Amino acid sequence: MENVYDVIILGAGPAGLAAGLYAGRSRLKALIIEKSQDGGQIAITNEIENYPGQIVDEEESGPSLIARMTKQAEKFGCERVSDTIESVELEGEIKKLVGKKGEYFAKAVILATGAHSRPIGCKNEAEFVGKGISFCATCDANFFTDLEVYVVGGGDSAVEEAMFLTNFARKVTIIHRRDELRAAKSIQEKAFANPKLDFMWDSVVEEVGGDEGVLAKMWVRNVKTDEITEIEADEDDGLFGLFGFIGFLPNTDLFEGQVEMERGYVLTDDDMHTNIPGVFAAGDLRKKSLRQVVTAAADGAIAATQVYKFLEE
Repeated sequence: MENVYDVIILGAGPAGLAAGLYAGRSRLKALIIEKSQDGGQIAITNEIENYPGQIVDEEESGPSLIARMTKQAEKFGCERVSDTIESVELEGEIKKLVGKKGEYFAKAVILATGAHSRPIGCKNEAEFVGKGISFCATCDANFFTDLEVYVVGGGDSAVEEAMFLTNFARKVTIIHRRDELRAAKSIQEKAFANPKLDFMWDSVVEEVGGDEGVLAKMWVRNVKTDEITEIEADEDDGLFGLFGFIGFLPNTDLFEGQVEMERGYVLTDDDMHTNIPGVFAAGDLRKKSLRQVVTAAADGAIAATQVYKFLEE
């Protein structure tokens, strides 16, 4: 056990990067471990309009915001490692994280592993992910240039991403299980004014299909009448796109049996303490009422501040 950090931050989304920034400024020996790209869900978000302090007259994207957060964390001396953690031992004075590339030890840990997109939940879905079904408009919009696209969901993300997709697709249809959107009114106003946006109300996707592994059919059920509508790709197109934006599932399987959870979300108090001394949680993996970049960043700042107090005591 040659190298013991004051704190290891698992995850480099807004929560993890904010925690790294605050830990670094507190002169803690801190390490951020991230298995893929920084930013988590926000890294694949095309447009951000509600992060406090952003320049109103300039477009802000997820990647641009995260790039600045990453630079800030590095500025204050937070170390970085790219690794996939496969097991954790969180009890005791020294915490142990075992990754594919090595083992890591710390006096405290901040869990900031975020969440991932919730599946649409239709039959044959897995077969067509990456072959017509996507959960990232920023990543895959270009593949559907001049084609028809369908978006499942009715919240802020679903409607914002649907509007982004209209820059590429010939037509975008939002499929929502209710008879009205859940998105903020300002977002709804933009959506209803967009001539390339259409809506299928009270509807859910039941099944998808297609020939040669390409999405070309789907069956949509009206939740009020149970009527099934079969949708086929235009003959000239041969395929269409289906994007899912119906929420997220927490990335917390790694901590099961050690950290107290509710429906997969980590339970903390207002100061980000979990049930294990020296273990804190921040961001979208927590049970909380609002999951936004601003609340994730706040969680990370609180968690790092509490780590400092924990180590002092």
